[in-house]
Amino acid sequence: MLSGAFPICDTIRGMDPDVPPLEEPLAELERRLIDEYLRRQGHDPDALRARHDDAARKLLAEASVYAATKLTEIESRSHYVRNLHDGH
Repeated sequence: MLSGAFPICDTIRGMDPDVPPLEEPLAELERRLIDEYLRRQGHDPDALRARHDDAARKLLAEASVYAATKLTEIESRSHYVRNLHDGH
């Protein structure tokens, strides 16, 4: 039985402070898509993230939906191209 939630991850992370934590493969792309959406709406992404009002939360939620939609589109196209190359 595990004594902590993620003892192995905590141990590994504690071994080398220069090793960044693991991220989802598309996390950086998702962040960039969110930032792109916010900039197109005329907002500074960092300034918006620092706010805690309802309008900021609404814009961040809209940006997240935009990013999720784009990531789904990218993944779908990737699967389609892969299937074309594999002959399925």
